[in-house]
Amino acid sequence: METKFGSIDEILDLLPTLPDKLTGIQETLIANLIMLSEIPSPTFEEEERVKMMLQRMLECGLDTISTDEAGNGVGIIPGKDLNRNILLVAHADSVYSNKVDHATSVLADEIVGPGVADNSLGMAVIATLPNILEMLGIELNANLILLSTTKGLGRGNLDGLRFFMDNNKLPIEAGICVEGEKLGRLSYAAEGMFRGLITCRIPEDQSWQRAGQNSAIIALNDVINRILEIPIPRRPRTSIVLGAVRGGKSYNVMATQSYLRFEVRSEDADTVRAIHERIDEIIADAEASHDAEFEFEVVSTREPGGIDVGHPLVKSCRRIMEKLDVKPIIRPSMSEVSELIARGLPAVTLGITEASNLHDLNETIRIKPIYTGLAQLLGMLLAIDGGFCNEPE
Repeated sequence: METKFGSIDEILDLLPTLPDKLTGIQETLIANLIMLSEIPSPTFEEEERVKMMLQRMLECGLDTISTDEAGNGVGIIPGKDLNRNILLVAHADSVYSNKVDHATSVLADEIVGPGVADNSLGMAVIATLPNILEMLGIELNANLILLSTTKGLGRGNLDGLRFFMDNNKLPIEAGICVEGEKLGRLSYAAEGMFRGLITCRIPEDQSWQRAGQNSAIIALNDVINRILEIPIPRRPRTSIVLGAVRGGKSYNVMATQSYLRFEVRSEDADTVRAIHERIDEIIADAEASHDAEFEFEVVSTREPGGIDVGHPLVKSCRRIMEKLDVKPIIRPSMSEVSELIARGLPAVTLGITEASNLHDLNETIRIKPIYTGLAQLLGMLLAIDGGFCNEPE
């Protein structure tokens, strides 16, 4: 296939032919997906899944593969110009522990299993990319850095990617973060965010007479009510999401511990900090009011930022989606792209297929749209490689 293009219009003309051609890689892609998704990979325990991805890259001919001290898996597809590099990222961790049955089922047009969309498919795409480029006869000018990151979700706080970026010596032109879902997803900005865990403890030696008047549930409920009273501005766009509440043991036992997991998001960093300070004040007051001990832990954070909608990388992506009849779904991201753009690297997150039952054990992806998602990804690689996504100097 011709890989030297005079304009992005030449790439756009090529795109409609790609989905049918890409069906030829189905067997390899699905095999990679099954092998990766059936290996449990909770955050901080991604080693075996990363090893499998590197093994698959080695089997398809890549000889530049490695892991770093954070456990990230790295493979490099060499290009013609060794001074140019494009970064592709997919996170290796999932929300499921190794106690969950990770069996994956392949149906007529669907694949079902825990984590297949988030983000086994993203990893499988990266692991299969050397085969895809070879099948289509594409040789890029830039090197492709294929990165599978660890410690991405929850308490991981993107630490795997942060370690890679702190220690990487190669100049990177642009980045693409690959997520299994949703086809049409286009993220090029991040909101400010922190995720918090509030733990409430009540002394176990409180008298039975006070059991109905005070407990860790009552104390935490007071905190929740007061958090809900915090004024939330409409502009900048801001939200507080109370994600999970747990506490107590039984009907007739005073609850001595309770927990709240929540997330604060805003387009403005100062607003995030102000809400954090207000929650600190609420907790301090609740400790005195309820004779309780509170612990407030910030689990992960993000800084707001992004590239402009008029950036050539974004404009090229939208044109590619339009050519493939994919409607862009523009939304800010808390995933790997937030770290890349925070470091000044032009980057986007793209989804590969349609999915349902996200974060359930029967998480499901559709097979047929995958080929459109792959065509979209290849179009972006060709556009970046051709220099059509660079800002004018």
